[in-house]
Amino acid sequence: PLQDPPNLGEPPQNLGGGTLRLEELGLGGFTPVGLLQNLLESLHLDLGLPWWGAIAAGTVGVRLLLLPLVLRGQREAARLAQHLPHLQKLSQRLAEARRGQDQHQVARAYTELVSYQQRHKVNPLRGFLVPLVQTPVFVSFFLALQGLAAAPGLELGGIFWVPDLGLPDPFFVLPLLVTTTTWLVLELGAETGVATPGGGAIRQLLRLLPLFFLPFILHFPAAVFTYWLTSNSFSLLQTGLLRVPALRARLGVASLPQATPTATPTPKGSFWQRLKREWEEAQVTQQAEQRQRRLRDHLSLAAKGPLRPTWAQNPLKEPPRDPRPQKRPWKDTLG
Repeated sequence: PLQDPPNLGEPPQNLGGGTLRLEELGLGGFTPVGLLQNLLESLHLDLGLPWWGAIAAGTVGVRLLLLPLVLRGQREAARLAQHLPHLQKLSQRLAEARRGQDQHQVARAYTELVSYQQRHKVNPLRGFLVPLVQTPVFVSFFLALQGLAAAPGLELGGIFWVPDLGLPDPFFVLPLLVTTTTWLVLELGAETGVATPGGGAIRQLLRLLPLFFLPFILHFPAAVFTYWLTSNSFSLLQTGLLRVPALRARLGVASLPQATPTATPTPKGSFWQRLKREWEEAQVTQQAEQRQRRLRDHLSLAAKGPLRPTWAQNPLKEPPRDPRPQKRPWKDTLG
């Protein structure tokens, strides 16, 4: 008997449900994006997890691998928070000295700041270690899930009102949840360990960033939001656990100092006035640093480069004579 011809109009099954695998779809590989795609496919095929479960499990697994780095960042942040008021005073003194263009005061203020940091083993730049590592991870997950969302196989990998992870959320619930949890992560300092204080125009601007990016992320695939929401939930859970004093002591994370009424006062004025004031202060500081750099380069060039004439007339050469005849040449001989 004749067999029915295959239905050539059906999309290729898989990413776990048929014969095609990632390498046949041009995905996977040994790049960071490809390794994440291989990890998610392995969780889906080998463990039998649905795609939303594989994405959530992969996210938690990667966050657990980064947990030692996060704890180190929390320790550095807790140590820095204890010395932050005094460091702010020293930094303010250094900024005022730079604006005043007094090199002696600048050198003295800079020496005090550096010696204080070395004596107490604190460095504000270490607070950027955790975001510096987590940003490439976020970008890699985003690109990996964008590639998976464009491939066949995620049509039935969703849950509840989002059955297809390759399409955007039709009710925009996931974008709103991601925006809310991202704001909570920034507000509570889930990654740095230090909550966002009330003052400061830059901090106020950071609070508005999640709302600002909301219109641009509405049409992301649901797979991306599955990762993002899982990562934010992990951060919030981590923050709640690290608020327990016994757990912080066991992990070697010092307790954060309590805010006092005598803390740094909040600058007066509206948000835009404070932002403009901080921008002007940063410009003045940058201009002072540029003047110091130009002066340092000028002195270095004068010491190492060829001699440059600094006189109007070289005394070793005969001054040029005026070709025009003088009306009274005897005046040059008069005493």
